Amino acid sequence: MVAAGAALADEVGLANLTMGLLAERLGVRTPSLYKHVGGQEDLIRRIAALALSEAGDAIGRAVQGYAGRDALAAAARSFRAFVLEHPGRYGATIGLEPSGPDDPLITASRRSLGPFTAVLRGYDVAESDVDHALRMLRSLFHGFATLQAANSFRWSADIDESFEWLIAFTDRGLRAMREEGMRADS
Repeated sequence: MVAAGAALADEVGLANLTMGLLAERLGVRTPSLYKHVGGQEDLIRRIAALALSEAGDAIGRAVQGYAGRDALAAAARSFRAFVLEHPGRYGATIGLEPSGPDDPLITASRRSLGPFTAVLRGYDVAESDVDHALRMLRSLFHGFATLQAANSFRWSADIDESFEWLIAFTDRGLRAMREEGMRADS
């Protein structure tokens, strides 16, 4: 049922996903859904956990066998493709806080960040800077992909070229951080 809700969110938009619409899609009455989820909020949380897990798996597969800029590019492209292919389910991941230590969002979030953490290891990012670097990567790639998904790039420059420019810029920045760190340590 969660997968059907995620697919429906991708189709109609997360803001338009309702329990009634999902019940209609599944060919059941709305009260039947409450045997499986606690309501709309629970459904969204479950879709978010599913999306984070799916994105993490896709990005993890994409970076396999790569390091450095190649791994960064593979992760960025895979993340962007996921957001563009699944805008509804990805939208569910934004702004949710785990409800407690056993919340599946925690495990799913780690799963989605794991490949990016591996990419950062290839740049020798100091352990004390990993959280900052992850936030930077998420901000850059999330921002680009969600803007593109919302058709917000309306000027003439090619979107794919802009994305490749963003990857190259990020790579240069991460390499510069590494070089500055090595000079500071010596």
